[in-house]
Amino acid sequence: MSPGTNVQRIMWTGTIWFAVAVVSTSVSLGFLLSSGWRPAVLSAGLAVLWWFGSALVVASIGLIGWSGCPILEVDVPTADHNKTRTMQLGTLFFILGGAATMLAVLLGPAR
Repeated sequence: MSPGTNVQRIMWTGTIWFAVAVVSTSVSLGFLLSSGWRPAVLSAGLAVLWWFGSALVVASIGLIGWSGCPILEVDVPTADHNKTRTMQLGTLFFILGGAATMLAVLLGPAR
């Protein structure tokens, strides 16, 4: 795939992935908070895991959002490289961060 075609694909799919990441994070956190759950109920170790995972999710949303942004900061070949890497890293952070936060919640006290 040529760099120009790949950049267009990433900007199109990156926008969709960004929306999905924001909505899924909002729904998950919304259900947790509306049930009365708070990070303060976690032990110190689990709280660190939860906040670390949360920071990864926030970073991932930023990376995915930047990948989907239709503005090229440099030439197309460089943008292709940068947007490909940030999309991959953003997806990795989203998966790892989501798994870490949900693991902390599941290992925390049951209500």
